[in-house]
Amino acid sequence: MAGAVDLSALKQRVAPSSDTGGAAGAQAGVEITETNFEADVLARSNEVPVVVVLWSPRSEASAQLADELADLAAADAGKWSLTTVNVDATPRVAQIFGVQAVPTVVAVAAGQPISSFQGVQPPEQLRGWVDSLVSATAGKLSGTADSEPEEADPGLAQARELLEAGNFDGALEAYTTLLEQDPAHPEAKAAIRQISFLARATKQRPDATRAADAAPDDIEAAFAAADIEILNQLVDAAFNRLIDLVRRTSGDDRTKVRTRLIELFDLFDPADPAVIAGRRSLANALY
Repeated sequence: MAGAVDLSALKQRVAPSSDTGGAAGAQAGVEITETNFEADVLARSNEVPVVVVLWSPRSEASAQLADELADLAAADAGKWSLTTVNVDATPRVAQIFGVQAVPTVVAVAAGQPISSFQGVQPPEQLRGWVDSLVSATAGKLSGTADSEPEEADPGLAQARELLEAGNFDGALEAYTTLLEQDPAHPEAKAAIRQISFLARATKQRPDATRAADAAPDDIEAAFAAADIEILNQLVDAAFNRLIDLVRRTSGDDRTKVRTRLIELFDLFDPADPAVIAGRRSLANALY
């Protein structure tokens, strides 16, 4: 999802796999899934460079490379962070990086890929690559030794606490205050969208999808069903339900459905494959 707010009802699209494939090297470092991708790759890369090893238990070279990088990470003692992605168990994350072969290694800093390579590399080349990565980001990320610690924002901390406690009304008010003070506040803007959705969706009847299936042209029933499907992590089904309704409507009704669908798209990262596919299908339905 967009923003840094931990809304588990939406963000935990895929649970972490309990079967990591048994590759010893792939266990070195933090295992990345959709659930912790934002925290352990994107957010963490604002503090130190994050090296992502995209591997498969079908590839012995993957385990070898991960082992060698784990040794370097241990030797460098926190100068950079090592993470791994099982491309078989977490294909969506692999798609984000555009992986075409394993092993692939991508370095991320300040939320952006800055270097990558494919295949096993000689130890001396790995050492040089890592040293170049650390040198290139020295003094530029908040986690470096010469940076000043970020001062906590009490208003933001309060908003997060209210949200974590399930107090949607209080959290919405707190984030709205933050947005009034800073109209460009990225977390506040995303959080308001997400909280508004959760406040509405959690009031829908659990059998909303059945009611919508029985009355496929009922717009309000379709909206309720789409909300329930997203809460149940059936994001593609929710998008497709409303896209099909766009095809069957016209005039003001079509505009109403399209507007709600775009609101649902905005709950997620624009790079999410489901959003990309949904926007493409919506364009085809409209034109």
